Amino acid sequence: MVYVSIIIPVFNEEENVHLLYERLAQTIEGAANSYELIFVDDGSSDNSLEMLKGLAAKDKRIRVIKLSRNFGSHAACFCGLLSATGDVACVISCDLQDPPELIFTLIAEWEKGYEAVFGVRKWEEQSTRLLPKIYYKLVQRYALKNMPEHGTDVFLIDKKILNVLKEVNEKNTSIFGLILWSGFKQRFITYSKGQRQRGVSKWTSAKKIKLFIDTFVSFSHVPMRVISLTGLFVSLLGFLYTALILFNKVFFSIPVEGWASLMVVLLVVSGVQMLMIGVLGEYLLRIYDESRKRPSFIVSEKIGFD
Repeated sequence: MVYVSIIIPVFNEEENVHLLYERLAQTIEGAANSYELIFVDDGSSDNSLEMLKGLAAKDKRIRVIKLSRNFGSHAACFCGLLSATGDVACVISCDLQDPPELIFTLIAEWEKGYEAVFGVRKWEEQSTRLLPKIYYKLVQRYALKNMPEHGTDVFLIDKKILNVLKEVNEKNTSIFGLILWSGFKQRFITYSKGQRQRGVSKWTSAKKIKLFIDTFVSFSHVPMRVISLTGLFVSLLGFLYTALILFNKVFFSIPVEGWASLMVVLLVVSGVQMLMIGVLGEYLLRIYDESRKRPSFIVSEKIGFD
């Protein structure tokens, strides 16, 4: 018998908490394996926490972790994984877009010897979404070579990967990226992702941009290399242009003119410099965060844990 930990991050999902629990309970009822359901309340401001406490009082398989504030979905997932005690741990969303029945498929692949199993949206569901396609292509090419082409939202990992994650104390990162980076035997399966029926998505554009930056800064040196090559190229052009001006002045007595061209060069070079400083700042900001040794999340309360 396999003991399965199911982690569900929750942020203002009062309209979906009971629906998800009922669907999960029906799915795992009578299953051969044992389950624990770990709900991580990521600083919800609605009635999500009270609903979870009520469910925990009725079902001993439910554990609830309350974070002191909203730390983000990846931090909530990480918190739930660190608290998991199962032989395997699975992360799914609370909005029912990831069908709970998928858990059995993930477990079946794990039983074949795979240590990390990821659910990937079907191609038809991703084909019209241009920006996500660009993001995953860039990550696959320059950061994580084994990133699935259409990304992933749900996964199951072996206990040995859980133990590795417990040794990681890294902020501003991607939980999916860490698992892919770990290099264990991995499997990707496609599934049909459902539509959110209730509530609104909390996955804002700002959070997507932060994930994009975190992924590249955490798992790729390409931004730094681009800065170096760009600086070298701009400097080379500057030296060549200077040599041309001096050559014309000395040998052909051509006066130095062109205020407009000078301003264009100045503005372009200044823009490139500011961009370089911004990229360096992203790396320095993360170094500063790591040096302060602040935790990635703060647990305010635990319910249902022995």
